[in-house]
Amino acid sequence: MSRPAGPPPATMRMDLHVHTEVSHDCRTRLRDIPAQMLRSGTLVVAVTDHDQQRGGPELRAVVEDQGLADRLSVIPGEEITTREGELIGLFLQERVPPGLTPEETVGEIRAQGGLVLLQHGFDPLKRYRLRPEATGRIADQIDLVETFNSRLSRHRWNRAAAAWAQARGLPMCAGSDAHTLQDIGEAWVETPFRLVRTPADLRHALAEGTVAGHWTHPLYAYGRKQWRTLWGRLGSSPN
Repeated sequence: MSRPAGPPPATMRMDLHVHTEVSHDCRTRLRDIPAQMLRSGTLVVAVTDHDQQRGGPELRAVVEDQGLADRLSVIPGEEITTREGELIGLFLQERVPPGLTPEETVGEIRAQGGLVLLQHGFDPLKRYRLRPEATGRIADQIDLVETFNSRLSRHRWNRAAAAWAQARGLPMCAGSDAHTLQDIGEAWVETPFRLVRTPADLRHALAEGTVAGHWTHPLYAYGRKQWRTLWGRLGSSPN
């Protein structure tokens, strides 16, 4: 890949919920992600593979190998299956095992100096969303709230998440929940350019940012994923 010419842009986008080939249900190759980040202006991504943490460090290595470490930021994370639904941990140093209680999962994330992100809003049709009673129990330990997810059953659940975050004064973020390469960057926080290496960097970026994105009905998104996967196996790159 050729390096982008010129100085960094004035603004950038951040997508904090991205899956890769490390997830069991995704075929997005790590080596292809930097080009998609540049194409979409999504200069910060959080790699949140299902119950796996290694995707983030491996993508960071790809970014460095491609000479893009001064332009692109990768946050190592994990979408963790607790006993009562999923939570995301960001800035993780190692894998958090699945199957713990939500409280234990939060403890594991915080022990690594990570941030706890509540994703999927309050969509009752999201099979693995954190159960409402669990959300209530750990509400005071949540650091960030995903208030735009591109794959919820109805956009109104994003609005419900935003209202919940606002009532608690919590930072709001966005995640595409990307399971194909082209999905990366479909939800974003627009913010002034900066490299994001630490939780403090991310908090500053979110404080100056605006949440936005493109919502796609899950049935259409699933069909599009199958189409893209088929073409990927054939060696093509459909939109």
